[in-house]
Amino acid sequence: MPLEGDVDLTIRHAQPGDAAVLAQLMCELGYETTTAEMSLRLKSILSDPLYSTIVAEIDNKLCGMIGTLTHVSHEHNDRSGKVIALVVSNKRRRSGVGRALITAAEKDFVRKAVTRITLTTRFEREAAHQFYEALGYSRTGVRFAKNLTAIPVKLTAGLF
Repeated sequence: MPLEGDVDLTIRHAQPGDAAVLAQLMCELGYETTTAEMSLRLKSILSDPLYSTIVAEIDNKLCGMIGTLTHVSHEHNDRSGKVIALVVSNKRRRSGVGRALITAAEKDFVRKAVTRITLTTRFEREAAHQFYEALGYSRTGVRFAKNLTAIPVKLTAGLF
């Protein structure tokens, strides 16, 4: 796939050997991740058919990734897709790599009969908001999050 300046971009599915560079990309995205942690994550993700991890390479060097999830929902009858993570290395941002990864993920979703895609991004990532809107994505809500590691759990015979 041609990019700016006749750079040849390769898009492919991630492999276990990509863990070190994917860990570096997660750090660039703001999520401190070691190679060992990414190796464990990839082992689970790559074995689950509901997940896809697509990477971008320029000159045989990994420079971006998109992680997706295909799922059913309580709100809709058809399958939905979610972009879990999208990151392009600082050096390759604004070069078309992110757009190519989104396009690859959308094609993958279409093959999986997904009709709706959602994604979340942090409030402060205004450039990302503009990027997604330029690709036809709409702002539809606000995400809330809560860390459950601080909540003590009492084990009982029943679920509740």
